[in-house]
Amino acid sequence: MGYSRQQFYEIRRNFQTYGTDGLADRVPGARGPHPNRVSEKIEQAVLAHALDYPCHGAVPVEQELRLQGIQVSAGGVRGDWQRRNLLTKHERLLRLEKQTAERKMELSEEQTRLLERFSPEFRERHIEAPHTGALVAIDTFFVGTLKGVGRVYLQSVIDCHSRYAWGRLYTSKLPVTAVHVMNNDVLSTFEEHGAKIDVVLSDNGREFCGRPDKHLYELFLQLEEIEHRTTRVRRPQSNGIV
Repeated sequence: MGYSRQQFYEIRRNFQTYGTDGLADRVPGARGPHPNRVSEKIEQAVLAHALDYPCHGAVPVEQELRLQGIQVSAGGVRGDWQRRNLLTKHERLLRLEKQTAERKMELSEEQTRLLERFSPEFRERHIEAPHTGALVAIDTFFVGTLKGVGRVYLQSVIDCHSRYAWGRLYTSKLPVTAVHVMNNDVLSTFEEHGAKIDVVLSDNGREFCGRPDKHLYELFLQLEEIEHRTTRVRRPQSNGIV
């Protein structure tokens, strides 16, 4: 590989002027921020708008910001999005979901609707419980039929704050099974750690509700309610715990 006389003199001049750094290839283009790049104040306004309305395109964002007295073109909006990997609606929704997970922020109705449609995890988000025992959910699931055993059910209980769960398999879903898992597993664990249950959440299944003076689970919770002031909450019948 050879060099022309002109290239040799250019290389020698660069070496004499800049040292070894002058021998490195220089990428063509503007040095530092592009001269047509929008100001930092406008960038923050674009990013804030993308957080509030992640499904808006560059033109609606430009029009909305101009109404607020911020002069920016649709190309400037797209350029800002491209530098921050927010060029697509999917990427902007991911940013909103990440911001929601990292810090507490009050979502508008539109933001909530978009995230519920976009993210299954957000749609099935965890019930808010400020501390362990604030809300304990219990439910029954049909597991299947085993040969020689018959129908098998899972009694599951979960603490909605810590997400610690208990579960036992039974061959029937009766009030006694709900009492058994609550008394033997759940309450004993809470007592062992010096904690208490504030609210118990269940559906209206027959194993959880009935005549208060005869139903075994109702009587059990009434006793616990007297001793520990535990509150019961009912919810519509569903297939999930929370």
